[in-house]
Amino acid sequence: MNVASDEFPELFRKNSMLRERVAVILIILPFILWVVVGGGWLYLLAILTVLCLAVVEFGLMFRGHGLRPALPLLVSGVAILVVARFLFGFKHTPLLLASFCLISQVWHLVDYERGATHSGTDFAITIAGVMYVGFVGSYLISLRLLPEGLWWLLVALPSIWMADAAAYVFGRVFGRHKLSQRISPKKTWEGYLSGVVIGALGTAGLTMLWRTCAGSESTLTPVRGLIVGLTISSLAPLGDLGISMIKREFQAKDTGSLLPGHGGVLDRLDSMVWAGVLGFYVISWLIS
Repeated sequence: MNVASDEFPELFRKNSMLRERVAVILIILPFILWVVVGGGWLYLLAILTVLCLAVVEFGLMFRGHGLRPALPLLVSGVAILVVARFLFGFKHTPLLLASFCLISQVWHLVDYERGATHSGTDFAITIAGVMYVGFVGSYLISLRLLPEGLWWLLVALPSIWMADAAAYVFGRVFGRHKLSQRISPKKTWEGYLSGVVIGALGTAGLTMLWRTCAGSESTLTPVRGLIVGLTISSLAPLGDLGISMIKREFQAKDTGSLLPGHGGVLDRLDSMVWAGVLGFYVISWLIS
């Protein structure tokens, strides 16, 4: 009886969390589709908002443990990189990154003179946040701007969603061998490999569906979809592990609490930003 009594609250908590996650998905999915299909400035504003929220969560994780990354520089750096990617592509990226490094260095030199004790580490975190969230995240803009970018975006992002869902389900049922004992002990090789297979095959099928909408002259083909899905579902989960590594160091369950049942914005973007990078380069190679 005691065992059952102990297990019931935990089971109730998990079921409640699952309901929250499903509810959030059902609410925001139509909005996401509207933004993705609309493209243009609407899409830019959505990506800009999401990435700025994510980088704030990134900075606050470190500030909550005695470090002082520059939040104003994190937000402004991400915003500038995202807008510049939308307006100019990669044309000004080297200049912007070099300028940001110099400005960040000056910020933390001054902060050190004012009494900060870990300014070298703070400087590194500020640079890392803008590079990870701003530079890498901006590929979600670049992917949408490709020829037939709408359709390819609707191929690339679902590939990691399908892989994540399959890894979770098959991992719980068949998982026996730990994928990463220290970082994410619930993840298994069985779940990961199932995610790769389902992600690749599901993306190939999704590409066939979108091709009927895009027309017979479309660059979308099942083989290309398979390649994109295989690449993303194999490598994008590293983003999840990367953010989990930071959370493990600080003993944090989530990066934030903005999305009920899902944690923070950065928790949801950890794999998607890499789906954007991988999708952009693989698709550019396939259609060139």
